[in-house]
Amino acid sequence: MPCRPSRSPTRSPSRHLYRRQLLLAMAAASLLGTAGTASAQGAAPLKLVITFPPGGSTDIAARILQPRLGEVSGRSVIVENRPGAASQIATQYVAKSAPDGNTLLFSFDTHAINPIAKSRLPYDTFKDFTGVSLALRFPLVIGASASVPAKNLAGFLELARRNPGKYSYASTGLGSMNHLVMEDIKRRSGTYVLHVPYGGGGPAVQAVLGNVSDLTLLSYAALRGQISAGKIKPLAVTGLKRLPELPDVPTVAESGFAGFEAYSWIGVFAPSATPAATVHKLTEDFQATLNTPDIRSKLMQSGFEVMATDGPALDRWVRQEYERWGRFVRDNKIQLED
Repeated sequence: MPCRPSRSPTRSPSRHLYRRQLLLAMAAASLLGTAGTASAQGAAPLKLVITFPPGGSTDIAARILQPRLGEVSGRSVIVENRPGAASQIATQYVAKSAPDGNTLLFSFDTHAINPIAKSRLPYDTFKDFTGVSLALRFPLVIGASASVPAKNLAGFLELARRNPGKYSYASTGLGSMNHLVMEDIKRRSGTYVLHVPYGGGGPAVQAVLGNVSDLTLLSYAALRGQISAGKIKPLAVTGLKRLPELPDVPTVAESGFAGFEAYSWIGVFAPSATPAATVHKLTEDFQATLNTPDIRSKLMQSGFEVMATDGPALDRWVRQEYERWGRFVRDNKIQLED
């Protein structure tokens, strides 16, 4: 009889599918050791809530950090501006957010000054937040409209003395650092310059460009474009040293106010109930981001000084600023509310 060709055994489709599903399940199980250690925080976006509109110092700094922070943390990073009520809207929003490390306050000096400036706040600065990092500090640049006939701070103050009530300065709001710094300069010099509060750095710059106000005090980052265009001229800087980006612009101390030194600053805060391990991881992520060479270079070119501290150092700094400016306001009876 002729031999029949041998046949390979056939596998049923259902058995083949079962085997494939089993292999996939085993592969997935092998990943559980890694995936199981990842918290919900690691998968969720990280939201940085900014207290002022776009164009101000905190907004500029946050957007410099945003891409690298995303790489370091392995999370998408969202920068969200919630301006209004002298930072209270954004600050209250974060205070009431879930303490899971996904929503952080990216704020600056108003965080320490608002408890001085406001008789009632919808949050407690010292109880509702825990520090993540004192990220940056920066001197203010005192910038005047190009139409103001003064070359430096001493010249501007002399103009103001000779023309009482003629000149005004734009701040980012009542009780802001630029408000208090200019009030300090006014008192030391015995000069009157009208204060006009605005809702952020962007509006303050526009007020000077439109000749509504003659002067403002902001970060170099916020004024750099207008200085380069010749629309705003820098008169002085409030730090102890001149800015490398403005080597010909004297400090306030060099302008007749020996020992004068004032900085604005940017800190990162989490809701106070955030677990310590989560806060520690956030601190590490921000420190790694801030110390990345190209990020550090971009920040320095914008007039920022990288601090990159841990959380407790930020908490101590807030308390120190609160006490310093609280004494100044009380001693000089400065009105900080409408």
